Amino acid sequence: MSTTEARGPVKANITVSVDGYVAGPDDHGGRGLGVGGERLHYWVMGGPWTYDNQPEPGAGMADEDRAYFDELLAGTGACLCGRGMYDSAGAWGGRNPFNAPLVVLTHRTGDQPDPSTGFLMVDGFDEALAAARRAAGGGGVAIAGGADIIRQALRAGVVDELAITTAPVALGHGKRLFEGFDRDLDLEIRAVHRSRYAVHVRYGVGRRARSID
Repeated sequence: MSTTEARGPVKANITVSVDGYVAGPDDHGGRGLGVGGERLHYWVMGGPWTYDNQPEPGAGMADEDRAYFDELLAGTGACLCGRGMYDSAGAWGGRNPFNAPLVVLTHRTGDQPDPSTGFLMVDGFDEALAAARRAAGGGGVAIAGGADIIRQALRAGVVDELAITTAPVALGHGKRLFEGFDRDLDLEIRAVHRSRYAVHVRYGVGRRARSID
């Protein structure tokens, strides 16, 4: 079996508001979802929460949300995220929160923490994806966000599945998932899950990203 044949799928996933924002205004370290943006992750936390009183992510997750989450990450061998997500999450307290190696796409690779933290900093999207695939072995790669790295992955035509969770809230301002995205994509609905706090849709990515003239 060739290396290409042994590769697992690349799955990008992110949560948005109904008006397309992945974060509210003033997102920064420790408050990565911005003003009002914590409502996007009620489904992750099992209900309302605040930046000053954060429960353990996933601990109170509803059965419907857990089914989606487990299905999404099945077979994942490594994760990939952007530096913005890493910084806004406060580096998750200095410890990789995922049950897989986490590659961080960044120009500032000199900030590489001790390998025991579970983080690997890599410059350049192609190089970061290659590092994640090596870390995954034959498993899949989950691209966890933020929006910019997901747009890069879609433009590069490497995403096999795009999972978008929509929270029942309109933020009005902040960062949009598809801000400046100029590609034509065909998506196939693979699965839909719904709960009190979210609608989760997993899309197969058909036609690879093609620019619109």
